[in-house]
Amino acid sequence: MEMSGHIYRCSGGETFDSIALRVYGDEKYAAELMCANPEMVDVAVFCGGEELGLPVVYVPRAAETGGHAPASAPWKE
Repeated sequence: MEMSGHIYRCSGGETFDSIALRVYGDEKYAAELMCANPEMVDVAVFCGGEELGLPVVYVPRAAETGGHAPASAPWKE
């Protein structure tokens, strides 16, 4: 898995799903976050302050999905 070099600092109450939604625009990328941070997979809800490495994931553009894609970020390809 290719890592982006970016770190995400968790806030209290966040989950892998909510972070995937915030960072990548869709909860379905939670699995990629978990694979990139195997030491944290036992955490159901973050307390705050934990740091996750952000993997590079392919996020389809709006034209490919027929909907609206989130704004582009440097760790998205």
